[in-house]
Amino acid sequence: MRSRYSAYALGETAYLLKTWHPLGRPKSLQLDPEQKWLSLEILGRTGGGMLDERGTVEYRARYTANGVRGEQTENSLFVREGGQWLYVGAVNS
Repeated sequence: MRSRYSAYALGETAYLLKTWHPLGRPKSLQLDPEQKWLSLEILGRTGGGMLDERGTVEYRARYTANGVRGEQTENSLFVREGGQWLYVGAVNS
């Protein structure tokens, strides 16, 4: 989760697409150049350990877009495939 947040903050779309599960991965990704990511707060997690094949991370990410502050909160599902964690999508808490 932290690496994906950093990729959003740095505009690394190739990394975001690479770490997105194929079932939900968009064909391309355009980030808003006016959106600046400010902070990431991990609110909770389940699974995701060395022996797990899935896990969730609940987070709050703060940003500004066109001078207006905002935040995104999500409980994200990740699965491990081929030794790599992939973002699947949001799940209900």
